[in-house]
Amino acid sequence: MIIDKLIDNCRKKSFICVGLDFNEDYLPTYIAKKDISIDEKIFEFNKKIIDDTKDLVGCYKLQIACYEAYGIEGLIAYKNTVKYLKQNDLITIGDVKRGDILSTANMYAKAHFENDFEVDFMTINPYMGEDSVSPYYEYIKNKQKGIFVLLKTSNESSKDFQDIKIDEELLYEKVGKKIDSWSKDFIGESNYSSVGAVLGLTNEDDFKKLKKLKNTFFLVPGYGAQGGGLKQLKEFYSNGLLGVVNSSRGIIKAHKNICEDENFSKESRKAVLKMKEDLDKCLS
Repeated sequence: MIIDKLIDNCRKKSFICVGLDFNEDYLPTYIAKKDISIDEKIFEFNKKIIDDTKDLVGCYKLQIACYEAYGIEGLIAYKNTVKYLKQNDLITIGDVKRGDILSTANMYAKAHFENDFEVDFMTINPYMGEDSVSPYYEYIKNKQKGIFVLLKTSNESSKDFQDIKIDEELLYEKVGKKIDSWSKDFIGESNYSSVGAVLGLTNEDDFKKLKKLKNTFFLVPGYGAQGGGLKQLKEFYSNGLLGVVNSSRGIIKAHKNICEDENFSKESRKAVLKMKEDLDKCLS
């Protein structure tokens, strides 16, 4: 199971996920001024960050909207970045948040688990029920793929729907139980499932409610720029939960106003090392 490879990788390096969520404003001056296409600029930017962090982090996440925004060239950069990560035997999460009925979900699975955009994990929106999740099962079982299902997100307005109370439980607790039931057939040697969940780091009260999900490995956004820090990390791990913690802006734009030349990615490495100190305090 791909989850075993991810957890093994995290234990050897760290439970850090670097979010390659590109924005043109993040480019260092030396790349921005080059007379090359935007896809070449994006790929050079990503490649430098990957090369200077790959020995320290468990995986990389790419938010596809950050590439779609630049049209075909942006998607070429997405493709080339995913390919480069694969060439380096690094684990990739396509943050695509797909969620649609059976026939369409089958095509989403083909798009992101095969061909140009192939990644190891995808993020999935379960709002339409198991029909929107089950098309990925074949890939999980037979093709070393995994999914992270949206459970409780880190944005402030997540409570508009996710915190609605139904029969004495919050909606996201019910979603957690569903994810737990879907995950049972895909548990690896690590005792975790390749059907994982997305759980934001910004509200530590959520962690207590989800600690019964013993086989669920989490993708945890919200560290750094979104407000999650050492306090929330300690609470997450103290509840017996395990997951990879994502930081995007805090790492990939760490060079801004500090270094705008070829050495810019050294600042990303420093940001990863600082984040690793926080995680080590929680896991030691």
